[in-house]
Amino acid sequence: MEEKNNFKGGVYKDEIAWKTLLKHVENLTPSKVFIISDTNTSKHCIPYLYSKFSFQITPEVITIPAGESYKTIHTCLHVWEILSEKGADRNSLIINLGGGVVTDLGGFVASTFNRGIPFINIPTSLLAMVDASVGGKNGVDLGHIKNQIGVINPPEMVVLDTFFLKTLPAAHITSGIAEMLKHGIIHSKAYWNRVKNIDFNNKMEFETLIWDSIEIKREVVEKDPLEKELRKTLNYGHTLGHAIESYFLDSPEKSDLLHGEAVAVGIILATYISKEIYNFPEETLTDISKNVLKYFPKLDFSQKDIAAIIKLMVFDKKNRNGKVLFVLLEDIGSHKTNCIVSNELIFSAFNYYKNL
Repeated sequence: MEEKNNFKGGVYKDEIAWKTLLKHVENLTPSKVFIISDTNTSKHCIPYLYSKFSFQITPEVITIPAGESYKTIHTCLHVWEILSEKGADRNSLIINLGGGVVTDLGGFVASTFNRGIPFINIPTSLLAMVDASVGGKNGVDLGHIKNQIGVINPPEMVVLDTFFLKTLPAAHITSGIAEMLKHGIIHSKAYWNRVKNIDFNNKMEFETLIWDSIEIKREVVEKDPLEKELRKTLNYGHTLGHAIESYFLDSPEKSDLLHGEAVAVGIILATYISKEIYNFPEETLTDISKNVLKYFPKLDFSQKDIAAIIKLMVFDKKNRNGKVLFVLLEDIGSHKTNCIVSNELIFSAFNYYKNL
């Protein structure tokens, strides 16, 4: 995946990544350097960044609050104002050091400030590494609705260093596993069988699985960068998953979910619906459900919760002409896009999940 002659959008790992970063920053000759981080990564990750990379220009660090609830246009306004006050121009460079919130928001800030300035992503969470690092999607939430405002614009490059995973709480590691499981389900039985049995204590195998997960997403994005058809498959489990995440984010009676926790539920629901519509193998549905629940404890959904979640699906970006469109599967690696699903079947899927 390392691109020797074209940095744009390339993902580089380990020591090659840091050497490539040095070369690319030298090529850019930025007028100023800004690091966007959150309160967690400022504390736990910036010291490691400074130990691996010597800046010729002392960077300005812009710290935002941690958490999905701060992935908003109001946070962008705050960052834009700081960039303006500090004299950022089109030759400045932004380095986004953080998880999915930082890379999504930081990429959007960079893509829009002065009509676009260069940015580099250094993902520090497993979710950001296997999901946000590839594809160039940048944006923020609109209220509690996920990723409603944004652009597609790849970073100059992505630095992948699994050392950052040591700074994460266990739940944030698990959250990233949901996207890796999804990649297995949409890609191949071979990868699914490897990732479902992931051994966190086997560092080499874990890092190989992370890299392979990134490669799966990269292949899809290269074939369909603007999400006309094939790239929609990367949203498997997300139509309901995003709605569940939004509902828990907005409901005072619920605790916020990590992205992977919501997507894990969405994966099981979408696979059940796939069985009902496209005869997805029942034994494989059982295997997927069992292995997803191995990492993610079950959540409780009342009939009222489910009805509210269904209403939120109207904001899904795959929708067309007012119709909610799902990505479903005939089997692992064999997908169908633009599928219409009845509300009755969605309730049945939640009932299946409840009785697992």
